[in-house]
Formats: sequence, structure tokens, C-alpha cells
Amino acid sequence: MSQTSYVLRLSCPDRVGVVATVTSHLASRGANILEAHHFLDTVSNRSVMRIVFETGGQPIDESAFSREFGAAMQPLGIEWSLRDQADKVRVVIAVSKHGHCLNSLLHRWSTDTLPINIVAVVSNHEEQRRLTEWHDLPFHHLPITPGRKEEQERRMLDLFAASRGELLVLARYMQVLTSAACRELKDQAINIHHSFLPGFKGAKPYHQAYQRGVKLIGATAHYVNEDLDEGPIIEQAVERVDHTLSPDQLTTIGNEIESVVLNRAVQWHAESRVFEFGNRTVVLR
Repeated sequence: MSQTSYVLRLSCPDRVGVVATVTSHLASRGANILEAHHFLDTVSNRSVMRIVFETGGQPIDESAFSREFGAAMQPLGIEWSLRDQADKVRVVIAVSKHGHCLNSLLHRWSTDTLPINIVAVVSNHEEQRRLTEWHDLPFHHLPITPGRKEEQERRMLDLFAASRGELLVLARYMQVLTSAACRELKDQAINIHHSFLPGFKGAKPYHQAYQRGVKLIGATAHYVNEDLDEGPIIEQAVERVDHTLSPDQLTTIGNEIESVVLNRAVQWHAESRVFEFGNRTVVLR
């Protein structure tokens, strides 16, 4: 009989006995812990935990678990969430003209190596329709007309809600979201930035890097907030380059890094590994 496994995610003010209380409660209900990660953030004095457990072949009664577990954890001030690992996060991808990040996400999703369920792709351009529809996914073209950008954004947010989206991935979506949209999507939107932040914002970042003679290029995946490209960072990567590389070669390398970094960030979010502390994150890998 196949096992049903769950991911339990917890955060609370640190105190003696937190880990023991959680694990003892699970053991008393016959849960077998498969993975357990704990970290104490000394700056905020908060403990975070990620526990994967199975239940002997029978799904748990999540309502009953929530009542019992919630009552047991309430004295410790523990904030927690539970997710069946079989229930994959529903993802909507937003993209503009460049398709390298979209292509990477679609490939890993289609080969079941990324634990998400892509439900739609939205774009302000038509370039990525063919790729999207080749994967039998709905493609929504939402063009932006002068003076009506907020209307287009509202349509995208309504589409996200209608698709029962849980995560919006900005896969080189080259539009700045309004403050209202950022607030509505708090902790539900991940962006990929084409540099090892901070640096080289705007168009043609790798041409800017070439002109400055950089020796490192990279990419940053972060949660979206009201401060442009300054949301909590989930993942970054860099690669050494030199003067022999042209702007086009730098762009190719940069596109590869962006795809890898975005995939990692989406995966870690989907696996409930990312915890926010103000403008910082802790990723329990």
C-alpha cells in the first residue's frame, strides 16, 4: 500500500521544548518522520521547522489533525501549515518575449521533476503562445495599451484567481507590478532578476555588463514586494566571465543562470522550504 506523506511547516518564538513538543505529538499519533529540519534565527529569536511525515498508508483526517495539533501548539505560539505532498502548488506563469525561463519551467514540469502544477501562462506578447500550447496549456494574451496598464494587470490578477493559482511566477515578465498588485500577491509571486543584485537594472543588462567589463554575471530570484527588485531573496547564482565574451555570449550564459535560479526558487517554495524574516529568507534545504 502506498504511503501518504505530508509536509508540516512551523514557525514560532524560540523556547525550550519546541521541537520535542512537535515531534512527540506526531509520534503519539503514529506518524513516521521522514525528514526534519530545524533552524533558530538568532536575529529574530524565532525557530522554524520543516517536517515530512507519513501515516502508515491511510490519509489523515486533516480537520481533526488541525484541531488537535492547533490546540497542542497554541501555548507555544506556533504558526503552522500542513500540506499533502501529492497536492502540488498551482502555478500561473507570466512571461513577455523571452522564453528561456518559461521553457525550462515547462520542461521540468512536463517531466515531473518540478513539484508544481502549471495551470496557465499569461503574456503581454504573443511570442510564447506556440511553446505554451505545444505543452497543452492555456495561453492568455493580455496586451497592454497606452494608459490602460492597470486594467491589463487587473485582468491578469483575475485570471490568477480564476485559475485558483497559488503562485505567480514572473518568468522574465518585463512589466513592473503596481503596489496594489504586490500587496495582493504577497508571498505568492516570485520574480527572476537578470543580475546578481544589485546592479544593471532595465533593458539589455548583459550589454551593460559588457560595457562595464564585469568579471561575474548572475541572477537573483526573489519574492515580489512594493520595492522594485528588492523583495526577499530566495536564490542567487553567479558565473565567472572575461573580456573574450561578446554581449550575445554573456546573454546566453545569463539566460542559463536565470533558468536554473528560478527553477530552484520555485521548487523550494513549492516544497515549503522558504521562511521569511522581514526582507530576508531562510531556506531549509
